[in-house]
Amino acid sequence: MKFSEMTYERPDGEALVKELSGLTGRIKEAKSGEEQFAIHKEYYKLFGHFMTAQALVEIRHSADSTDEFYEKENDFFDGFMPVFKNTVNEYSKALYDSPYRAYLEEKIGSVAFKNTELSLKAYSEEITELMKEENALSSRYNKLIAGAKIEFEGEVYNISLLRPHLTHKDRDHRKKAWKALSDYFLSVTDEIDEIFDKLVKNRTAQAKTMGYKDYVELGYYRMQRNSYDRDMVENFRRQVKAEFVPFIQRLEEKRRQRLGLDELKYYDNEVFFTEGNPEPVGTPEEILKKGQEMYRELSAETGEFYDFMLDNELFDVFGRKNKRAGGYMTYLPDHKAPYIFANFNGTSSDVDVITHECGHAFQGYITRNDEILEHNDLTMETAEIHSMSMEYFTYQWMGKFFGERSDDYLTMHLEDSAEFLPYGCMVDEFQHIVYSRPDMTPKERKGVWKELEKEYRPWLDYDNDPFFGAGGWWQKQLHIFGLPFYYIDYVLASVCAMQFKVAMDKDYNDAWERYLKLCKLSVRDFYVPELKAVGLDSPFEDGCIKHIVDEMEKKI
Repeated sequence: MKFSEMTYERPDGEALVKELSGLTGRIKEAKSGEEQFAIHKEYYKLFGHFMTAQALVEIRHSADSTDEFYEKENDFFDGFMPVFKNTVNEYSKALYDSPYRAYLEEKIGSVAFKNTELSLKAYSEEITELMKEENALSSRYNKLIAGAKIEFEGEVYNISLLRPHLTHKDRDHRKKAWKALSDYFLSVTDEIDEIFDKLVKNRTAQAKTMGYKDYVELGYYRMQRNSYDRDMVENFRRQVKAEFVPFIQRLEEKRRQRLGLDELKYYDNEVFFTEGNPEPVGTPEEILKKGQEMYRELSAETGEFYDFMLDNELFDVFGRKNKRAGGYMTYLPDHKAPYIFANFNGTSSDVDVITHECGHAFQGYITRNDEILEHNDLTMETAEIHSMSMEYFTYQWMGKFFGERSDDYLTMHLEDSAEFLPYGCMVDEFQHIVYSRPDMTPKERKGVWKELEKEYRPWLDYDNDPFFGAGGWWQKQLHIFGLPFYYIDYVLASVCAMQFKVAMDKDYNDAWERYLKLCKLSVRDFYVPELKAVGLDSPFEDGCIKHIVDEMEKKI
């Protein structure tokens, strides 16, 4: 079904809770595992229908943050979602406590039951009102950022549409653009501080109410960390500091020389060539069409997937005012359809959407007919492998998008991917510190970010900018507000994707088959066993980071 033909009707919250509670009662009264599994399939249908409605609202609210109807519908889900999660938790607990557990584990897998255990620790009816407030605060931040109006050289831009100016080849031009962005954030930083302060205190209150030391503990349960803990993440970050930061410093010096600059400033941070970064050739519509050509050539599976996406209007990628910043892939269960949202702005990031977000969507597409819902309940450190690896698997087609500058794009992508690792770890450590010390003032939080910059990005010179130089950069990172503790997943996945890159340079076909296997495995096993099954090392293994640095250094 085409997206424009998909209808939305607000769920009847009271009726939905009643129906879910009825399923819970029937699970408890069931006389066999077979009977429980039959009831569980009814739950799949009910859950999928609700999540389809929620996804439709998310997409259409993201598409135009000023649309009053979908803003109200978004408000409904902000308020109802905690109630829904608690009702689902009651159902899940009945399934978790089943006397027929062995049969159910055979049907839906042990990972599902571990995730249920974590979910039971993550949500409670007694924090429902706090969760409603949390959702509203996160939506308030998204609306503020989506509605940004930044004046620059006689035009008004949102943050996404300003990006071509932020990476402009003329240094004075991009410096002025960054000043315009800084001025915007200075104008709203007090409000962002207020929102975030309330979020930190709200999430801390949730954790305390549930008996946890701090929100870090609760946040790990919320992210379903079923294969690693806080200490393992801390050890991983230490290795990134020890191995990747010095490597990036060498890359930065190489880039400084390439740009012919005496010293790099923060407004040079995302520029890689004196003639400017490579930009895609052609209109946004042509980029989508080239994506179709690429995926048809890559494999039969990817060609079928991309045709399905185009035929059913499952892309909203053209930049517009009042459109939410950023990009994502979501899924519409009733239609068995992935959906990609993004903001094309004329830079190389447009092509990154066609690779990264399509990596997510491709995995969702090829597993869409799995009748076991839990098999697609991906944790993010796995889900991001699918997207980041696809960026590398499509390297040989970059000539379609960048023409004579395809080699420049590949150089930029490799360097930028490597430079991301320290930044991603910095975002994660910042959140650990913030939620471990929830009573910090906004000024102190900015001070923490500023100090972390010295450890993770010591090459960055903010040139006395009053916002970015004062530790404000994190305020433009959407994940920190709406998806706490998500960001480390990108880093872990990037390490795995880099391993695929090393493998495909030796034997592309073998690497692709292993990638396809990982996509199809979905959530049939835990994180580390799945990595081992496709020949990847766990990022948590000592020495893995050093090995990746050695391999990346050879390529770069």
